[in-house]
Amino acid sequence: MSRAISMVDSFDPVGYSAIPTPPEGFKSGFVGIVGRPNVGKSTLMNALVGQKVAITSPTAQTTRNRLRGILTNDQAQIIFVDTPGIHKPHHELGKILVKNARMAIDSVDATLLVVDGSVDMGRGDQFVAELLAHTSRPVILGMNKVDQQPEDEDAIAALDASYQGLADAHGWPLVKFSALHETSLDTLLATLIDQLDPGPYYYPPDLVTDQPERFIMGELIREQILLNTREEVPHSVAIAVDRVEEDTNITRILATIHVERESQKGILIGKKGSMLKVIGSDARQQIQKLVMGQVYLELFVKVVPKWRQSRSRLEDFGYRVEE
Repeated sequence: MSRAISMVDSFDPVGYSAIPTPPEGFKSGFVGIVGRPNVGKSTLMNALVGQKVAITSPTAQTTRNRLRGILTNDQAQIIFVDTPGIHKPHHELGKILVKNARMAIDSVDATLLVVDGSVDMGRGDQFVAELLAHTSRPVILGMNKVDQQPEDEDAIAALDASYQGLADAHGWPLVKFSALHETSLDTLLATLIDQLDPGPYYYPPDLVTDQPERFIMGELIREQILLNTREEVPHSVAIAVDRVEEDTNITRILATIHVERESQKGILIGKKGSMLKVIGSDARQQIQKLVMGQVYLELFVKVVPKWRQSRSRLEDFGYRVEE
């Protein structure tokens, strides 16, 4: 079956195109995308890669796992590591997410600190900047959402000056852009490539993510829950893709949505199953873009009390501290 995006079905990319020898001057490396929640990190990675590999929503802390998006052009191969927003954790899941984000800072070749350039710099931005101040690797400060800056020129100048002051204090280059409208991303990309050293292809050039297809399917289902349900539900949801059967004409998927309380189950199912039907229909349309074919999606909802507080449950759902 043809695919809309190329990805590995396991972490061993056997069966994909061979990794070529890079031309002279070719650069490569891992770039961590970090920042506080809801500054547009996942939207940015999707825009840079050119395809949707990370889910997005207006809800903060959408990203839970360290996702890798791969961009390959004639000059370089950049493996973007999209991390969960760095925040004060309130449960075991939050602790794991923040720890993984901090580990990413120490395991990449360069870091892109993304801030919301439409609002004043906050304590959360300063906290992440302080974490990055101790790294010996290059850091780029990226001002996202400049399309949402106020129209008043003095207000824009004040916003720009505050972030420029942060960049100057640490000797970081600053780039303004809009991930949503994909403006000035060429400047950002050139700045990122400039920070990397010459290196090989780490992945085949046609690969855009190293995540298994089942993981992406589960994330696309979770995205529709984030978009369609009340605030109390999204952060209490974990998706398990139980079965995937591929025929010539259709892909059949069975998935379970896990929540913590009966009330959340009721919200997800809705009156006479109306909400679950909407979530399933919207998720199916997104998954069909992934597999480039017809999809039959069957969803179930199961209550697992306090799963975000349980280390064993978190591991069952794929959330663990990454090495």
